[in-house]
Amino acid sequence: MKHNVWEILLQWKDGSTTWKALKDVKNAYPVQLAEYAHQKQISKEPAFIWWVPHVIKKRERIISKTKSKYWNRTHKFGVRIPHSVKEALDLDKNNGDTLWHDAICKEMKIVRVAFEEYDGNVSELVSYKKLDMYMIFDIKMGENFRRKARLVADDHKTDSPATITYSSFVSRASVRIALTITALNDLKVLVCDILNAYLTAPCQEKFWCTTGPEFGPDRGRKVVGQRLDLSLRSILVI
Repeated sequence: MKHNVWEILLQWKDGSTTWKALKDVKNAYPVQLAEYAHQKQISKEPAFIWWVPHVIKKRERIISKTKSKYWNRTHKFGVRIPHSVKEALDLDKNNGDTLWHDAICKEMKIVRVAFEEYDGNVSELVSYKKLDMYMIFDIKMGENFRRKARLVADDHKTDSPATITYSSFVSRASVRIALTITALNDLKVLVCDILNAYLTAPCQEKFWCTTGPEFGPDRGRKVVGQRLDLSLRSILVI
């Protein structure tokens, strides 16, 4: 705080730091700033108390609705959606097909490389945190109702990094501008999907877990891994 006006010290990717007015940081990163205020025990200050509780409640409300929406949903496009590997395999058995089983195998073939089996004592994993992993399921209508499985971890149990990071996405306006430039210059547009993108450098947020039924014969073993980016991404190339 300078001259009775709150300013926040920001650290940029190149390591440099800059003081910015509280109102500017609040408008750009309200959730991150609210969490920072709680961590530093300054959320009761007059400059924070009138908006921080509202932001935190809104964040928790969005998270709770997102969770309940998935776990309470039973069907999509008229197809029953399982909520566990066992339920998925039971649905295959009742339907006389292997659609969900194939989706699980496809996902595990991609992500299995991210985990390394650990035979030592768990107490030796000082810098690692225990996480639970589970499968979530979906239906892709645009791909002939293809069954999709995704292995996820309880990443909210890990501490946030010192430097808050985020994953951005392209806006509609940017795509339209790119396509306009393409049309005006008679260029070709190529679009591709990256199924899974992995971090190739060591990550600070390390975890270990006990494998579930999705690991097949490796079920019940202890594995260690690092926080990975397992999101589906699209690339527009001109």
